[in-house]
Amino acid sequence: MENTNDTGKKRFGALIAAACFLIIGAFAAILLIRPSREWFKAASKLHPYIMGFVKFALLATVGEIFGLSIRKREWTLPTYWPVRLLIWGVIGVAITFMMRFYSGGTARLIENLFQPAEKQQAFGPVLLRAFLTALLMNATFGPVFMAFHKCTDKTLDLRAEGVKKPGLHGVLKAVDWEQFISFTVLKTIPFFWVPAHTLTFLLPDSYQVIAAAALSIALGIILSLKTGREKKHGS
Repeated sequence: MENTNDTGKKRFGALIAAACFLIIGAFAAILLIRPSREWFKAASKLHPYIMGFVKFALLATVGEIFGLSIRKREWTLPTYWPVRLLIWGVIGVAITFMMRFYSGGTARLIENLFQPAEKQQAFGPVLLRAFLTALLMNATFGPVFMAFHKCTDKTLDLRAEGVKKPGLHGVLKAVDWEQFISFTVLKTIPFFWVPAHTLTFLLPDSYQVIAAAALSIALGIILSLKTGREKKHGS
């Protein structure tokens, strides 16, 4: 017979799973149903940073939950998950700004390269613009944002382990910077983020931020599978 604790954990896990799929389903329904899709596009245009906060806070947190749950083989919430949700929202605001910033700059570059203006709408220039935007954003802003998120994650992890005030020195010392550079920067950026964001920047403006937020779900699953393989080979 299962004890009360195991039953409670399974029920809590089921609630976590239901909440995650409900969030994904809600975003999918909004985009599939025409009236809600038009509202979504209008809201993204009128309030890009509020919408960026909401998209990343919800979808990126779901991605983090997926990754953690796959690694632990049970549905689990990250420690300090409300704080992590808030951090993702703030990151979403920054990413929304940077996507607009890099898109505008790259568009001006394409304008100078391809004349007359009709040539700029051809597939080649459009693809080049998307690729250059993704490359420049991930090569410059990408590592900074990832390092910031790595430090915030490590701060919360240390606090969960009982370190009440880890401080900047303690956080920087605890982060595995070799792994961050060798894998996160030198592998995920060129082989995942640049190709994925190239496709993202081919989308209409109103869908780019939510596509970028949704990519965090895919990355969370990929990273969890990688961690699982490493543990299997290491054991």
